[in-house]
Amino acid sequence: MAKILIILLFLFFVSCDNSAREERGKVIKKEKKSITNLVSKKDPEILAYYEKNKGNEIPSKSIGAVSKGRMEHGKLLPFYGANFTYFDKGSYLAGRAYVNDKVKNILLASYRQLEEDVPNRHFMIMESANRNGGKLDPHRTHQSGLSVDFMMPLIQDEKPYYDLDKVGTMHYLLAFDNNGAYGKDTTVKVDFNLMARHILILNKKAKAEGMRIAKVILKIEYKDELFATKYGGILKESDIYIVKGLSKLINSLHDEHYHIDFKNIK
Repeated sequence: MAKILIILLFLFFVSCDNSAREERGKVIKKEKKSITNLVSKKDPEILAYYEKNKGNEIPSKSIGAVSKGRMEHGKLLPFYGANFTYFDKGSYLAGRAYVNDKVKNILLASYRQLEEDVPNRHFMIMESANRNGGKLDPHRTHQSGLSVDFMMPLIQDEKPYYDLDKVGTMHYLLAFDNNGAYGKDTTVKVDFNLMARHILILNKKAKAEGMRIAKVILKIEYKDELFATKYGGILKESDIYIVKGLSKLINSLHDEHYHIDFKNIK
């Protein structure tokens, strides 16, 4: 119940237009969607918004903590990429997809690497920060441009599964069990190996920008499944910090996405 109340509050803040609200209200259709269909029609309103708001060439400045901070010269993430998409139009046009310029470079570099390593796989970026950072309801962090949410990659019968990628902000409300299986269809599962691979790539690309992953937040019960995979085993032996404990509410909110905080290397 607490998770539902948090997400309902979240939906109130990010609802921007009738089309976005109608999209969130649609019943999730059980039909296959190809990668091409995810990005085949680029919304001109979104493209115009990006061109107008993508930011200047002045380096970003993240000030304070991810849970109590702000940002100067934040950069807008592109909504569309060759193998990635931002998850919700309403959230995007509400200005909730800004990051530090170094974080933007890290994300784009990671997707270029994934395009080479796992071609024909599509990824979804979720919320990051306001243009100037600060409070991003209902998130407790995401305040300094160094935090990003990533949608869990999913599989069904060992094949990529994308049917849940187009439900917008309702994705934060989806429920998965402790083994990473979707509550309404347990044949749909989190691809833990690919998630671990992405995290490792993100950390590698971060170091090239003078940064590193400060913290990874995901459902605590997922750790056994995650570390049992090929890339999960490498992740377990790395110096990347994955949270060891979360409150019951925060834990329940990180079953369908993983949250990453970045920091500068001192």
